[in-house]
Amino acid sequence: MEHLTTSFRIADRYYAAVDDVTLTVRKNEILAIVGESGSGKSALAFSIMGLHTRAKIEGHIYYKGQDLAHLPPSKLNKLRGKEMGMIFQDPLSALNPLMIIGSQIEEALLLHNDMLTAERRKAKVLELLDKVGIPRPEHTYQQYPHELSGGMRQRVVIAIAIANEPELLIADEPTTALDVTIQLQILELIRKLKSDIGAGIILITHDLGVVAEMADRVAVMYAGQIVEIADIYTLISNAQHPYTKSLLSSIPAASAEKSRLHVIQGIVPSLQKLPREGCRFRSRIPWIQEAAHEPVPAMHEVSPGHFVRCTCYRTFYFPKVDGKGADYGAS
Repeated sequence: MEHLTTSFRIADRYYAAVDDVTLTVRKNEILAIVGESGSGKSALAFSIMGLHTRAKIEGHIYYKGQDLAHLPPSKLNKLRGKEMGMIFQDPLSALNPLMIIGSQIEEALLLHNDMLTAERRKAKVLELLDKVGIPRPEHTYQQYPHELSGGMRQRVVIAIAIANEPELLIADEPTTALDVTIQLQILELIRKLKSDIGAGIILITHDLGVVAEMADRVAVMYAGQIVEIADIYTLISNAQHPYTKSLLSSIPAASAEKSRLHVIQGIVPSLQKLPREGCRFRSRIPWIQEAAHEPVPAMHEVSPGHFVRCTCYRTFYFPKVDGKGADYGAS
């Protein structure tokens, strides 16, 4: 992605939900995109897949020399589901309630490989159901989405996404609303897929625990912009941007008894009220002087492969609490 901007029309104006994003996902790696709800993560994913119907897309999304942002729908349809797959956040709304599971997975095979016989397609579907850890594939093949649990439906969505062994897989909050045990199973499945098919995987989440466990590299997103990019080890051990530090300091630590968690002031601004000039995070760290922020925040390479937006990271600190000298971010 190069300078990707996705804008939505409200009244008579367009507002950018994804603003000038430049990112690369490599083959056989998991790139996590993390941030609060409203940061623009899902809007970014839908932009890559060309699933927005009323958005203005600017910039470039290059895949094998083709610019997806300006590709005709007919050509994009040949890539989606074949070379590019997506695991949606809500499997119940992603599946057709009137079709049996087997037919829905077969559809993905039929659209992109019409040389397969009906018998071979069914065998492939049963193989996929088994691959994503669904017991009794023959039975599940005949079931409807409402007859399955949330975890089983998510597995079916994954089976559809990987049916044609895509080279790019986007997982949009794949463990939302699942219990912890099922979350672990789904994440293990995604990790295994990376090694099995060598795909580049974009994992979108707000769960930093998932990121620490799964990601090779992490892009932290805030208010439509990428504010920090680094490999997972660097980000966890040496986060620089105030937003990244605040997110990490908001995670409860099992070893820190009775410690106070950092609470990030305010919320992500709405699309219409988003500040379009200066540092977008400055209103949530008001104790940092205005002079610490750049008028036009740029990405700075603080170490090889580690980029941070705005100069405010140089002077950022957590405020003291109750005058006792302990700060919010203490671990």
